[in-house]
Amino acid sequence: MSHEKHGIEIPGTPVAQPRHRVSARGGFARTYLPKKHPVHEYKRRIAEYTEDWPVFVGPLNVFIELAFPMPASWSYKKQAAMREAWHTQKPDIDNVVKAILDALKDRWRDDTQVARLTVDKRWTDCEQGWTWLEILEAT
Repeated sequence: MSHEKHGIEIPGTPVAQPRHRVSARGGFARTYLPKKHPVHEYKRRIAEYTEDWPVFVGPLNVFIELAFPMPASWSYKKQAAMREAWHTQKPDIDNVVKAILDALKDRWRDDTQVARLTVDKRWTDCEQGWTWLEILEAT
């Protein structure tokens, strides 16, 4: 059973956490993410939408729904057939989840608190897509 529950829909197409790039200067290697990568804005939005949530201290159940907009180039018939269908293209589900969990770093002590993670990835006819995020404290 859970005693505290928080859920919210965050507008915008979900973005995957990219692999870090590596550069070498002065004989030292460093890793970085390009400053203009869309994952930064995605993480900022998640942090903003959840900033009034408490800091969770116990084990957590995290539920995520990812909705990706269908390409405008698809025919009306194909869009109708694919509405709410499973999204089995890039980005990989685990890389999107990584970005989300990283964005929630201020909502818990450590992401090792996530004891249960349920994620759905689907198509939507919504132009911009969205992320549904729900966290329940497990008891």
